[in-house]
Order: sequence, then structure tokens, then C-alpha cells
Amino acid sequence: MADAPRKDDVTRLLEELSDGNQDALSALVPLVYEQLRRLARSHMRRERRMQTLQTTALVHEAYMRLVDQRHVRWQNRAHFFAIAAQAMRRILVSRARAGLAEKRGGGGEKVQIDDLDIANPESSVDLIDIDEALQRLAALDPQQGRIVELRFFGGLTVEEAAEVLQLSASTVKRDWRIAKAWLRRELEQSGRQTP
Repeated sequence: MADAPRKDDVTRLLEELSDGNQDALSALVPLVYEQLRRLARSHMRRERRMQTLQTTALVHEAYMRLVDQRHVRWQNRAHFFAIAAQAMRRILVSRARAGLAEKRGGGGEKVQIDDLDIANPESSVDLIDIDEALQRLAALDPQQGRIVELRFFGGLTVEEAAEVLQLSASTVKRDWRIAKAWLRRELEQSGRQTP
């Protein structure tokens, strides 16, 4: 069985790609593809009603957006996956908004709040509502907004989020708890939570 790729292999290839070496792209794909699929599967589990977008399609669309960016200086593997999480969030929210517009008030895609650990498991909220609440949080505290994006949308661990944000794991844990409590209160006050 082949050895798993080392984190510094991905970082090296990302640096080469940033320097314009397009050959690095073909070497990068097999190293990041499975992690991107895990991120996408995590998103798709939350999107129980979204039948039109498959995990593979989400991975491919996000990946194309990532490698199409010409002016990004990839710092490391964690930076790449943080940007991947952001791309997947944008794709899913965009699709949810399009679906809502198509249905004209029929409601957007619902996600389980327990995936965010901020309400009881029977509750669900609209992905668009979570996105809007996250935007308000980021306006108040950009660091907490980024942590939620990395943990909830990106599926990153506390340690990976700490690496991306160059913070201690204890700071990420503390801000994650505070952000979840703020989001829970915000979503409950908005009255958009459904039993």
C-alpha cells in the first residue's frame, strides 16, 4: 500500500502552482482529492433534501474554482482547504438561493443545526439563514466568523483551524464555543428555526 501524502508535499506543490508551474497541478490532484471529497460529503450530509448536486460535482466545481485563481499565494495545505471550504460554502449557498428563487418562497435547503451543535437534534434551519447569521457574526467578530466557516463549512478540526488562522487550539476552542452560542441565540431570535 502506498504511503499517505505528507502535508509538506501538498504545501510544496501549492507553492509551485503559485509560482506558475502547471505541472504541479497534476501531481496535486491525487493528494487533495480525497480530503475534498470528505469535505463535500460532510456538506452533503447536511443538505438532506438537495438531490440535484452530487458530492463529486461539488468537489469538481470547488476544485475548478480553486485552481482557476491566478493570484493566490498558497501558504500551505491548511490554507488550501480553508479556501476550499469557503468555495463549497459559496456554491451551496448560491444553489440554495437559486432554489429558493425558483420556488418563490418555498423555502431553501434545510440543514440540521445539531451539525453545528447549537440546538436540539430535531431542529433544522435554512442554509441561507445560517449563511446570513454567519455574515452578521463575521461583521461583529471576524475571527469567530472565520472559525465557524472553517469548522462548520470546512469540516476542519480545531487543530487544523488553529493552523490556518495561526492561533492556539485553545483560542479556537473558546471562540468556537462563543460563536456557536451566539449563532444559536441569533437563529432562535430570528424565529426561523423550525421544530
